[in-house]
Amino acid sequence: MCRREFGGLRRPGVFAAAILVGAIGCRAAEGDPKLGAPLRDALLREAELPVQPAWRPMLRFLAELHGRSVFPPIAHFKYPFESIGPGYQGGMVFGHIDLTHIRLDVVRAAPEHARNQLRNEIAGQQEDGLIPGIIQFNAAGKPSWKNFKGFPPLWVVSADAYVEVSGDTAFLGECLAALEKQIGWFETKRAVVGGGFYYLDQKENTWESGMDEGIRYDERPATRAAAVDACAHLYLLYEHAARWSERLRRPAAAWGARAAALRSFIQQRLWDEKSGFFYDAWLMDSPGARHLAFEGMWPVVVGAATEAQAKRVIEEHLLNPREFFAPHPIATVALSDPKFELRMWRGPAWNCMTYWAARGCVRYGRKEAARRLIEAALDDTAKQFERTGTVWEFYHPLGGEPETLKRKPARNQPCRDYLGHNPLFAMAELWRRCGGR
Repeated sequence: MCRREFGGLRRPGVFAAAILVGAIGCRAAEGDPKLGAPLRDALLREAELPVQPAWRPMLRFLAELHGRSVFPPIAHFKYPFESIGPGYQGGMVFGHIDLTHIRLDVVRAAPEHARNQLRNEIAGQQEDGLIPGIIQFNAAGKPSWKNFKGFPPLWVVSADAYVEVSGDTAFLGECLAALEKQIGWFETKRAVVGGGFYYLDQKENTWESGMDEGIRYDERPATRAAAVDACAHLYLLYEHAARWSERLRRPAAAWGARAAALRSFIQQRLWDEKSGFFYDAWLMDSPGARHLAFEGMWPVVVGAATEAQAKRVIEEHLLNPREFFAPHPIATVALSDPKFELRMWRGPAWNCMTYWAARGCVRYGRKEAARRLIEAALDDTAKQFERTGTVWEFYHPLGGEPETLKRKPARNQPCRDYLGHNPLFAMAELWRRCGGR
């Protein structure tokens, strides 16, 4: 029988086969109530901080959802781990960019929990430097992942967030060791001859970029070429390696030099002055083949754009109601683009990407733009929560019903009860920092 609570999962290290109920067609697995209760209670307290009144019920629900998603240590995890949420693939999935969003969501309320999720993630790093993306478990508790495929390495941002809250600078030593190995993997496996980096999506439908079935790969380049998101993400790694090395009083010049070189490459080789946007390298000489996909914002998010470039991306695109500033921002494909559709990463709004867009605005001094993006996204998320009683994997950019959107044939609707793409506490905190009242 499937149950919402699993009283038998009280002892760390014990993993009942029943936890994978989703895999046999029953109800989604949920975590250990005792392990999740402290996280839930801390987030419930954070939910009482100043926000728009309509957001508070949604935040309280999200606190409960976090609490329901904490499981005992298992396999190489030394600490209780938090899943992506009960609504995704049976409720027992760990990792990917979703885990970074979860850590950013909980770090103020439960910094040690956020730190332990970082340690769990790093513990799976392979000898070649790859940090696993999605980790799943079979009925015996054995983990599995794709050992050839990376994912966007945004985890370093959540490590910074933990250190900012806790003051635990020494933890950066653990992170820097893993980061240096991961950079080595990307430089060995994903570097492009002539400059830049790519994701495996250019070759096949592995969706290493995390953007499953995104429009940029409808027509693939004939040879490996620099991808705007991959280049921005590697710049993020280089910049963190340089900054962490300095804080730990270790040599940093080489990392700083690599960051500067990649930043220059992005600014000069992936920027189109006429349209005021960033594109993949294989599209720079083919204006007719370009489309406005949100990934062009990543150089702004990570700080690789010039001030002038960032201003144009923000004003002409992110805040443009005909493009990305949809009623529920941000649309993942510009509303005006002929490839826009209401499916997955081909148009719908994902709250995590609204959050990253807002961080990019703040980075370049546009707090009011960040506040506008977050307010619009949280207003509609709260509206849909009031109507459906859940948070969704992604949202209708025009403010319609999420359950009418398309996903994939196997499950052609956004997932319910989804934590990984809903860092709503982090969004509310950023809204407050940007003057939200």
